[in-house]
Amino acid sequence: MKNRLTTRFSELEAWGRPGFVAYIMAGDGDSAGLLAALPEAGADVIELGMPFTDPMADGASIQAAALRSLDAGMTLKGTLQQAQDFRKHDHTTPIVLMGYANPIHSMGWEKFAKAAAKAGVDGLICVDLPPEEDAVLRPHLAKLGISMIRLATPTTDDKRLATVVENTSGFVYYVSTTGVTGTGSGAVTDVGNAVARVKAASGLPVVVGFGVRTPEQARAIAQCADAVVVGSAIVDAMHDGGVAGAVKLVKTLSTATHGVKR
Repeated sequence: MKNRLTTRFSELEAWGRPGFVAYIMAGDGDSAGLLAALPEAGADVIELGMPFTDPMADGASIQAAALRSLDAGMTLKGTLQQAQDFRKHDHTTPIVLMGYANPIHSMGWEKFAKAAAKAGVDGLICVDLPPEEDAVLRPHLAKLGISMIRLATPTTDDKRLATVVENTSGFVYYVSTTGVTGTGSGAVTDVGNAVARVKAASGLPVVVGFGVRTPEQARAIAQCADAVVVGSAIVDAMHDGGVAGAVKLVKTLSTATHGVKR
């Protein structure tokens, strides 16, 4: 499958540096303004959170952002509209939607896939839709060139990893710590070994996230990962300092990540 994601990771390889992936929550504050500003701030890929009432894999920061977004009236249709509006001005930066199955199921699996394609979405991370149950959605996405991206964790053994990476495309998201987003920090040596194992099993780029909050952590993870994901810290910066505060943090984190040369 060739889309903006595969193109971007090919570009990163040619540029000789890891990528920086920024996560934001659709509908949390001026998320449309932040979304538009992220590429210039150094985001190579954008993860756009779909707000949900029960985000089981997310820590306090993203849980709070989801509730703020829902309280402000954001919906799945509204999230897709933000992506579509972004595409009017940016035709190259990949957008990956990240969220949970319930809102997608409510919209309808095939209807969602078509709406996501129309909005210019390149990938989906659906945290609570395991490989054994994804036949309701993955074929619809694949037909439209949208990557189904899966999570691997420190507890994913070799047998499970083979199932996780089967039919995965775009990249594999490696969760560097056990637990929820925004907490803890993986030992870099362990992450390095894990990234090598996931790459060998999948043949895909591996991005690493969960618990990365500082430039130092981003730089350390970037030594072994194809890209570094930061979410909770950006969400917190957005809540505390608006678009300007979030952009300032993204610039700092992306600079640290991009400074690692291959």
